[in-house]
Amino acid sequence: MTFNKITEQTSNYEQLDKMSVDELLTNINNEDKTVPHAVEKALPQIAALVTQIVKKMKNGGRLFYIGAGTSGRLGVVDASECPPTFGVPFDTVVGIIAGGDEAIRKAVENAEDNTTQAWIDLQEHTVTSNDVVIGIAASGTTPYVIGGLEKCNENGLITASISCNAGSPISTIAQFPIDVVVGPEFVTGSSRMKAGTAQKLVLNMISTATMIQLGKVKGNKMVDMQLSNSKLVDRGVKMIMSEIPVSYEEAANLLQATGSVRKAVEQYHLNN
Repeated sequence: MTFNKITEQTSNYEQLDKMSVDELLTNINNEDKTVPHAVEKALPQIAALVTQIVKKMKNGGRLFYIGAGTSGRLGVVDASECPPTFGVPFDTVVGIIAGGDEAIRKAVENAEDNTTQAWIDLQEHTVTSNDVVIGIAASGTTPYVIGGLEKCNENGLITASISCNAGSPISTIAQFPIDVVVGPEFVTGSSRMKAGTAQKLVLNMISTATMIQLGKVKGNKMVDMQLSNSKLVDRGVKMIMSEIPVSYEEAANLLQATGSVRKAVEQYHLNN
């Protein structure tokens, strides 16, 4: 099958520089509307991967994202949000970006072209066959990601990919490829737009569905969230009040004593 890099094809729109602000925003929004439909077509691929991640994590495994540029940053963002949202240790879901943390804020020259660095970066976390590694690359051709997934395969890790080109190199290397074909970008080749949005939606699905399967959500509540600011403390108190018959003050005292919504509710039931 011939690999057709749709993410690099010419935009469906001409003369963007002649458009008014309203025209620009309307057309960008029209393109963005197509992204969820593209993600929907990939749901079976996403489900197969989540099932594997849950299985590995129940046995003490971890989840790693590797990527460069926008793709790498999206992985770092999703990983960094798992501890405060679900109360998991910071090294349960790990985002690794080509070029290191410096590349989160600005591009690091040639970092994505290094085919050996991703495996070196992963080894710093002592990865094992119990872990899952997801390579993220809109084009599906990033050497950093390709090299990393190849080494992971050689060392018995489960590998997956998120790409916006069908039949891309990383899709053929990954054991669990996810292809979300969103078509040409509004600005030709600017994969931070629709492709980036698609990747973010898929990452949301993977981490959220996994954490729910692991019991980190009760009903629809983030019962293990970290209480890192007053807004979250207030949310936690109200969550406790929705679960057990206590006043705001009593719920706040329980939360302060136990440190989590889940433990506060469990403590109440133990004592009553």
